[in-house]
Amino acid sequence: MIALGIAIAAVILFVGTGGTLMPQIVRAWFGGGDAPNLLLTNAVLLNIALLIFGWRRYKDLHTEVEVRRVAEKRARELAERDPLTGCLNRRSGPPAMERLRSMLEGTHREIAVMMIDLDNFKQINDLNGHQMGDRVLTTVARRIRDALPEDGLLARIGGDEFACAVPFDYNAREEVDDIVTAIIRSVSAPIESNQMTVEATISIGVAQSGGNFAVQPEADADALIHRADIAMYHAKKRGRNRYYWFEPQMEDELRFRNELEAGIRRGIPAGEFVPYYEQQIDLETGKLSGFEMLARWKSPRYGVVSPEIFIPIAEEIDLIGELSEQLIRQALEDAKDWDPSLTLSVNISPVQLRDPWFAQKLLHLLVESGFPPARLEIEITESCLHENIGAVRSIVSSLKNQGIRISLDDFGTGYSSLSQLRSLPFDRLKIDRSFVSELTGEGEGKALVEAIVSLGKGLALPVTAEGIENSDVLGQLKGMGELKGQGYLYGKPEDADATRNRLAALGMLTQAQHVASEGGSVAAIEQRKAG
Repeated sequence: MIALGIAIAAVILFVGTGGTLMPQIVRAWFGGGDAPNLLLTNAVLLNIALLIFGWRRYKDLHTEVEVRRVAEKRARELAERDPLTGCLNRRSGPPAMERLRSMLEGTHREIAVMMIDLDNFKQINDLNGHQMGDRVLTTVARRIRDALPEDGLLARIGGDEFACAVPFDYNAREEVDDIVTAIIRSVSAPIESNQMTVEATISIGVAQSGGNFAVQPEADADALIHRADIAMYHAKKRGRNRYYWFEPQMEDELRFRNELEAGIRRGIPAGEFVPYYEQQIDLETGKLSGFEMLARWKSPRYGVVSPEIFIPIAEEIDLIGELSEQLIRQALEDAKDWDPSLTLSVNISPVQLRDPWFAQKLLHLLVESGFPPARLEIEITESCLHENIGAVRSIVSSLKNQGIRISLDDFGTGYSSLSQLRSLPFDRLKIDRSFVSELTGEGEGKALVEAIVSLGKGLALPVTAEGIENSDVLGQLKGMGELKGQGYLYGKPEDADATRNRLAALGMLTQAQHVASEGGSVAAIEQRKAG
């Protein structure tokens, strides 16, 4: 403004003085007249200089303001837009959705907020490189944007998470279903780049702003994103390329899961997880041959919790290794005083077999406890064989070289092939309880069990049947040959004290333990043996 004022003042001054002096100055330069007053001439020349300076300064300032305006616009875009995909970002997305929601208040329309998460995006990055990962993100963002209506909003909330908001008629939720279906179909198409092809899948959670549920009042954009995120987690647990609408009970389920997760984190160092033992019986002789160690959580809040509840959570939060090592350490200590003929079986999570140091950790526990490796049996499931067969083979071979036996658990429920059974040095097959329970029915259970037993004989692999719960099933199994079995027919799993009492009654504890159980009387031990 100052520069512009100087320029305007110079123009006015020039018009006032230059109009009469300039003709005289020009005539004097060409010899046609007397020179004008020197002082006035200098004033005019100075006026011209001020005019040029003022105008030049005004132009420079105008250019500087324009550059600054462009820079501020760019900075605002960077602050509000994701630089990779061009979507709104975490900072600008929720406020934009809230403005859209507020604008629709009092009308017959409301908004649906979608949380979209790419399944296994880390694996895409690891296997194909980050350049391909960026290509997947930009392609997915473009495909989602193309599937949204013109008044829809798209924001990139996290690394591989997107949030959308679309307006719809409150009584036409199928409009949103159609949009979500179109997004899933579009995103699932192959993505090609640099002669590589990737097929991405997504999980979607949807929440609506109208509050159709009595316990789900009107919510702002942040609350809708939270609800959609809960529904998305629900969809992810049930497979890929799925979507779910938020329902109030989902929030209760998530809150309960978070409580369990916190309880697990506290319970491991507190020693709340303890081993229980299920009997394994030689079906031909009826004699006790060993025990399978099963995990139980003695929670101060929930009581005794089944492993079906806490094991999947421990695997998800990457605590299964620490939990399993604690249980195995305790089980080895408990089993040291058992009769030397008894074996101890322990289940290993597929997550643990991804640890290249697992074999060394297990051997360290054996050395620490002094438990004989030949009495330990490791049980792995068929699903382990498909994650990384090379790593599994290496770990299994290391354990076998130390004398530890390996069982293939839940046989028949996975996808193991005969070549894997031949190439991996398994010592035993375990028939899944789902087949054993059908032995007395009219289904194909008996034929499947007979086929697995025959396969075991052909490969010289002993077989154990799980889930024996009544005498009819036991009778069927006895007619199939030499098998081991376990199940509630022989009693439910027991803790260490109950197991020790059982073994003491059977005379199947070492002499040192007999002394303790009989009050220190060696004579009583000898009398029991003689009897």
